Amino acid sequence: MSEPVIAQKAPIAAEVEEGKTYFWCACGRSGNQPFCDGSHKDTEFTPIQYAATKTEKVVFCCCKNSANAPLCDGTHATL
Repeated sequence: MSEPVIAQKAPIAAEVEEGKTYFWCACGRSGNQPFCDGSHKDTEFTPIQYAATKTEKVVFCCCKNSANAPLCDGTHATL
């Protein structure tokens, strides 16, 4: 399996809305980070679905190496 592109070495905080579904970019190629824009086409990566259980600010991983994807776990600090 190939490695994802590191979109940036810092997470992105985004406001999510209760009941909405979001698709997190797993390949790192999206121009709409941290969300998928279809750039993974022709790669082995697929976006990860995130269902918001409440309206809040969520910190999404952008280094694409979090063990808690799609959420940031601080891994970017070690890259």
